[in-house]
Amino acid sequence: MRVLGIETSCDETGVAVYDSRHGLLGHTVYSQIPLHSGFGGVVPELASRDHVRKLAPMVDALLTEVQSTARDIDAVAYTAGPGLAGALLVGAAFARSLAWAWDVPALGIHHMEGHLLAPMLEDPAPTFPFVALLVSGGHTQLVQVADVGAYELLGESVDDAAGEAFDKTAKLLGLGYPGGPALAALSRHGDPARFRFPRPMTGRPGLDFSFSGLKTFALTTLQQQSEQTPPSQREKLHADIARAFEDAVVDTLAIKCRRAIEQTGSRALVMSGGVSANQALRARVDGLMQELGGRAYYPRAELCTDNGAMIAYAGWQRLRAGQHDDLRFDIQPRWSLQELGSGG
Repeated sequence: MRVLGIETSCDETGVAVYDSRHGLLGHTVYSQIPLHSGFGGVVPELASRDHVRKLAPMVDALLTEVQSTARDIDAVAYTAGPGLAGALLVGAAFARSLAWAWDVPALGIHHMEGHLLAPMLEDPAPTFPFVALLVSGGHTQLVQVADVGAYELLGESVDDAAGEAFDKTAKLLGLGYPGGPALAALSRHGDPARFRFPRPMTGRPGLDFSFSGLKTFALTTLQQQSEQTPPSQREKLHADIARAFEDAVVDTLAIKCRRAIEQTGSRALVMSGGVSANQALRARVDGLMQELGGRAYYPRAELCTDNGAMIAYAGWQRLRAGQHDDLRFDIQPRWSLQELGSGG
């Protein structure tokens, strides 16, 4: 069984082909970062138009690369939500049109389910059950996973997601867009002992997150310290603030992961989403799981950000479970992971 996956939830256009016997045959991602960087963030209308321009040639090129034709494709999976409404509509309409023309099923996939299942494309892959930390620009969630479609939300961010807080703090430091990777790179030059930022919501029970106040703390620190810092030392100040911010986020995520593992009794932790590529976070989570006698699983770096491979794989899992969508298509810009069933 061979599934074409299409991802257009935000500012990456991703296409991939997954084969149930041979695994991931190929995938390609086009990033719109150069398009949006001058605006300091994603412009939804521009994102939608760029998906329109890129999708058809990317699919043609990928099918040629993996030596497949329309006759080899058994289903088309696409991101139905959550995400930007216009961007989702582009992917949904394109995928549905292909599926109708090729006379194969089309399946609308939950974007975060794609991220959650992405580590299963690796070797070794996690096995059910496990706890998942989904950490990206739009979501920070801890989920107990019993099987495909069997998800229990344990905790989530009540305001900014971790990736969003990274990007906003990076903007405060003049690092541009997207700021998360740039802040992480700058933090490596920072002094870990100079500042200590709070670890929000770790002093109370529960598994929810809050990162908005941490961003505000970084802003206040920057404003206060800049007044006392000569221009020649500003770059060092920014690096020290970046380090304090990253350490606070990593500690907070690790503390909540420990609680989730101890609460559920699981010995497997899956971490996925754009922020899961952060090396400091991976090192901390690896150490945590070794201490707890378990193991952490991640997708390869190129599959941490939005991509078609995770959608193709999730589509195969859904098709295997008996899910068949009708010809009418919907998008869901807001869509809870817990609303998903097991298919059928």
